[in-house]
Amino acid sequence: MRRVTRNLLIAIALVVVALLALGALPSYLGSGDPYYLTAEPIETNETAADVNNVSDRRYPFLTSAIASDDGRSEGYQTGPYGVKEWFTHTPFDEVDALTQQVPGAASGDGVRVRRGGQAYYVEVVQP
Repeated sequence: MRRVTRNLLIAIALVVVALLALGALPSYLGSGDPYYLTAEPIETNETAADVNNVSDRRYPFLTSAIASDDGRSEGYQTGPYGVKEWFTHTPFDEVDALTQQVPGAASGDGVRVRRGGQAYYVEVVQP
C-alpha cells in the first residue's frame, strides 16, 4: 500500500472515531448543579399547549416530569464551555419548542401545557 493511501485511510478512520465520540461522549459530560424540568399542576382556562400525543422520545424531560411523583424530570447538567448543548437534547430545547408551537401558552420563564385534562405549568429550574 502506498504511503499516501495509508495516510488517507488513517485520517478517515480518525475522523470517523472523532465523530462517533462526539455522538456518545457529550451525554457523559456535565458540570455544575443539574437543571430539572418541573411540571406543576395548575387551574387555568388560558391557552395551553396540547401534549397528549407527544412522544417520550421527542420530549423525554417533559413526559418524565409529568409522570413522576414529585413533578420533576431527571437532572440535566450543562457541559464545559457550552459544547454539550450543541450535541445533546436539553430541557431548554423542550420549553423553547413548546413556546414556538403555541406562543400564547408562554408564561414567564415557562409554558402552560395540557395533558389528559390536567393543566401544568412547565419550567426549567435549578435548585
